[in-house]
Amino acid sequence: MGRRFGWLWAAYSVSALGTYLAFDAFSVIAVIALHAGSAEVALLAATGPAVGAVAAVPLGPWVEFRRKRPVMMAMDLVRFAALLTVPAAYALGALGLGQLLLVSMVVAAADITFGAASGAFLKSLVPADRLLTANARFESTNWTALVLGPPLGGAAIGLFGPVTTVAANAVSFLLSALGIRAVGGGEPRPAPRDAQRLRAGDLLDGWRYILASPALRPLFYNSLAGNALIMVAAPPLAVLMLGPLGFAPWQYGLAFAVPCLGGLLGARLARPLVARYGQWRVLRAASALRAVWPLGLAFVGPGLPGLLLVMVLELGVITCSAVYSPVYATRRLEHTPDDRVARTLSAWSVTGKATTAAMTALWGLLASLAGPRTAIALAGILLLATPLLLLRETATARPSPATVPPSPDGSRPSR
Repeated sequence: MGRRFGWLWAAYSVSALGTYLAFDAFSVIAVIALHAGSAEVALLAATGPAVGAVAAVPLGPWVEFRRKRPVMMAMDLVRFAALLTVPAAYALGALGLGQLLLVSMVVAAADITFGAASGAFLKSLVPADRLLTANARFESTNWTALVLGPPLGGAAIGLFGPVTTVAANAVSFLLSALGIRAVGGGEPRPAPRDAQRLRAGDLLDGWRYILASPALRPLFYNSLAGNALIMVAAPPLAVLMLGPLGFAPWQYGLAFAVPCLGGLLGARLARPLVARYGQWRVLRAASALRAVWPLGLAFVGPGLPGLLLVMVLELGVITCSAVYSPVYATRRLEHTPDDRVARTLSAWSVTGKATTAAMTALWGLLASLAGPRTAIALAGILLLATPLLLLRETATARPSPATVPPSPDGSRPSR
């Protein structure tokens, strides 16, 4: 894949490990250091990323007309600086819930902006026939970090205090920025805009392209619905396992850490499966297979049998998701023209975060009214319908780098 991709992969690896070392760190800090209650922790977990996603909306069009590598480095440095304020304030005895909320907003907006820029940069860096290989390597790295990060982070918190993992995460973003700088090489300047100022209509260009594309539209709906319905079952399942079923916290963590090994397997399988069966068939099969497992979580019981059932079900979901993710990420890049990548990925990410946040809140209300098993079961039943969104392949042609869809008034968006 070349030296330049090697540096990009190294940068991704260190930031992914830092992120998972600090997995759920703000909630831990809020409980341990600030003695926050359930409502405050829920507010922190939901509001920060949601507001950050809204703040990132204008950044997608802004990124499109700038070189992507400097944007990625800038977003890494923004996250480094923002996260570093947390251990600094803690050391001075000035840390508060408001600061955690503000930092989570800044980090969420920077995450989305970095993702939009990195997707466009990857497409320019890697030959088209190696995109799937690159995405599969990122997927493997992500699951490796998820296996290793939370246990190491928990141990670090126990040994060195609640803000330790946040400091490590901050340093990981600084190292990521240095790795991206080491990628080197030239990057062509995007074509200048006709108008220098960002227009209101530019904010919607990403969504316009997605919804006008017969290749991306079903994938968009499928990924949104599938990811959200998988995620909404997590809080009710935590309540069920740690409450009525009486699992210890370490058992709960083990139930989700061990199945993450399936992510490594799925990421390794993605490329040979596509080579044998084709991209669309693998997407449909992986989408269908990942949908059949979560319904079983509604029937988890106590003790070792219940723990093993959760592990088996999560292993199935994670393995199928790890096949699905790099294939869908590759198809999304292939069917997005070069001059629309940043806006499309930004719109996709904003919608995904907002959808998941809203549905998680809704499912939390459902679980409080009807019980966690009912909420988990309803999510599982609805998830079974999501493969229908990929019922047939509506388009196979890939757009040329210069292809852009017309605006609603029939004109081409200005550059």
